[in-house]
Amino acid sequence: MRTGLERLFDKVDDLRGKRVGVACNHTAVDHDLDHLLDRLRAADIPVKRVFAPEHGVHATAQDMISVDGEDTSEAAVVSLYGKTVDTLRPRPELLADLDVVLFDIQDIGSRYYTYQATLGYMMEVAAGTGTKMVVLDRPNPIDGVSLEGNVVEPGFESFVSAYPLAVRHGMTMGELARYFHGVLGIRCPLEVIDCEGWDRRTWADQTDLPWVFPSPNMPTLETATIYPGMCLIEGTNLSEGRGTTRPFHLVGAPWLDAAEFMRLCRLGAVDAGLEGVAFRAATFEPRFQKFAGQVCHGLEVFVTDRYRLDALLLGLVVLEAALRAAPAHFRWRTETYEFVDDPIAIDLLLGSREGRVALESRVSLRELTGGWAAGRTEWEKARKSCLVY
Repeated sequence: MRTGLERLFDKVDDLRGKRVGVACNHTAVDHDLDHLLDRLRAADIPVKRVFAPEHGVHATAQDMISVDGEDTSEAAVVSLYGKTVDTLRPRPELLADLDVVLFDIQDIGSRYYTYQATLGYMMEVAAGTGTKMVVLDRPNPIDGVSLEGNVVEPGFESFVSAYPLAVRHGMTMGELARYFHGVLGIRCPLEVIDCEGWDRRTWADQTDLPWVFPSPNMPTLETATIYPGMCLIEGTNLSEGRGTTRPFHLVGAPWLDAAEFMRLCRLGAVDAGLEGVAFRAATFEPRFQKFAGQVCHGLEVFVTDRYRLDALLLGLVVLEAALRAAPAHFRWRTETYEFVDDPIAIDLLLGSREGRVALESRVSLRELTGGWAAGRTEWEKARKSCLVY
């Protein structure tokens, strides 16, 4: 199969004489791991400006760390993740003097993952400047057919839930661009260079593309597999394993009883009908972020069958177990999260208050997620109109 990046160079001469910008990070590589910026330079296509998403062009920054002053050797770099919410969108004048922006950033198929928000925000600005956005498409690494969770409700938009999408949306960046353009009405000049030879039922390790970790705490495909659920731990005072070699697989805190926590997770999995995962009681010490330098007790998540796993349900099972295991210590995160103070982080992640209230009220997780599935109906119709694979 061939990605949009590789197909771009079938007609690279179309870029000659154009004022070119590039939105990318380190994932913009071909089968030989040659980067888009290097290939453009080799083709003698000057790049006027590079736009860097969260974590930076080189993905050296941790989550929610502002990025500035990067160097790509050949073009000025504009950070789209600075110290204020305004930096999430490029200033109009930074697009107005460009004819085209090539966008190539690997997504992982979950709406929390901020690269797709960056795509939408850039399209919004480009709609005002008339700058053409060219999306170089890549496969969804956790397949393009599986859907999970609810659709973001009005009033709960943020950088981790920027647009009305399901938690696991089953779309590629190119399809998301079509959705933003055709369904949401973000009418910038748009071209999507599709992948060639991708079957949307396949996962990243079933293609011949190299796995380049998309962000500092997304080291493996298995991490991406559980992320649509385990990212919810960010909305709590539990460690989600950042600062360890197993981010999102490890979860815990100094005050948790690992054995009891694991027991409740296993019971909750049975009650909720969760399949495809196993839990191990674990002790770990994060080197940075939550509980840095402190010994945490909790568990480690293992994927045993990704085809049977509902990752969002996994995250809800873990949250429910934490609420029950340590009611005197467990808290929802109330600090500013992705530049937003209110609603709180868990509500931003879940795109409504419903999930949090259901967990606090001990509503059956089957009932909660079943209601979300029913509520996705209209969104799925709109999604279907944007699918190309």
